Amino acid sequence: MHKERLDMLLKVMELEDCCVDLNLYLDTHPTDQNALMQYNTYACQLMALKNQYECIYGPLSNFGSAQSQYPFRWIEDPWPWEIEY
Repeated sequence: MHKERLDMLLKVMELEDCCVDLNLYLDTHPTDQNALMQYNTYACQLMALKNQYECIYGPLSNFGSAQSQYPFRWIEDPWPWEIEY
């Protein structure tokens, strides 16, 4: 896998982790405005980065969250378990 692609994928996973952690925190602290602002910032960055990644490398999931170019790109390698980090 090219370094640029791997770097982008790792950044996607990092932002997803931040969003999950903040989401869990906000489940128990829904009035924490600072945490909500952080969550919204990371969620926005994540959405933009996922869109950028998918435009370059194809979809990150196969459940209708992203359109595919022709030919159908979901089947292109590497599969998640084949990626060497």
